[in-house]
Amino acid sequence: MSPRQITVLGECVADAFTEPANTSNELALRVLPGGGPANTAVALARLGTPARFLARLSGDVFGRLFRAHLEASGVDLSGAVAAGEPSTLAVAELDAHGQAAYSFHAQNTADWQWSPGELARVDLSETACVHTGSLALVREPGGAVIEEFLAAASRQTTVSIDPNVRPLLVRPEVYRDRLTRWCSLADILRLSEDDLELLLPGTPPEQACDTWHAAGVRLVVITLGAEGALVSLDGERLRLPAVATRVVDTVGAGDSFTAGLLHHLGNCGFLGGRLAGVGLEDVAEACRFAAHVAALTCSVVGPNPPWRSQLEQVAAVGGV
Repeated sequence: MSPRQITVLGECVADAFTEPANTSNELALRVLPGGGPANTAVALARLGTPARFLARLSGDVFGRLFRAHLEASGVDLSGAVAAGEPSTLAVAELDAHGQAAYSFHAQNTADWQWSPGELARVDLSETACVHTGSLALVREPGGAVIEEFLAAASRQTTVSIDPNVRPLLVRPEVYRDRLTRWCSLADILRLSEDDLELLLPGTPPEQACDTWHAAGVRLVVITLGAEGALVSLDGERLRLPAVATRVVDTVGAGDSFTAGLLHHLGNCGFLGGRLAGVGLEDVAEACRFAAHVAALTCSVVGPNPPWRSQLEQVAAVGGV
């Protein structure tokens, strides 16, 4: 069965990583194309799922970098908007464990300026799933526009959301205030343990899953770093181990996990509605695959998800 299209909606961010400079009074930056939704679209396309990315792409130097990167990975940009505003920039500093701390330059940038007319033109007739989240879903004025788009999309597609909380740009309570509505719109909620602590501080993962199920979302997946992942489908749960890998950095790992999850579910024919017919073991198998995708992303610098051929090579030696 050929996988149906997945439409991803959200931001592109220029991830600038600090590097050693020639002198003590210089700072060198290496800029890579990133942004949670963009990373997910790239990972989906590289895995072989037809991926369309709805973005507002600036015409500046970073916007041109985004466009070239997305197109080289096979992402469909036919629905992207040519934006007059500048691109969003994030400066990332990595700690000893490869975790990134960000500072953002995002005031009045292209990613947040969605208008109803721009999304009203989107045709979802070939789309099995709409995935979104991160900053585009909470930054104004576009966040409310995207919510209305999801409400309409949910009548004909599976809806997936990754909150990807960024407290330096948006206060966590803004996410908390909207999360109940998002759960009423979504079929799949994928988030990290860091997101969980910001959204429901001190709440055990299992209890958080029950809260979000009660709000309407059927499938919750919480990735727990080296501890693996918690999968909860309508309250039926299991924990899955992480995949061992040499970690260079964790940038884009969660986005790659989401892509692997959606790719596998799509390949099995579970996307396109309210996850009818899917069972806990089906989701577990998808998450095992997703964990391998995320592990390969962690093994390289920056948000650089693997191609399907790389996964096939791993599978050939018994790794997937």
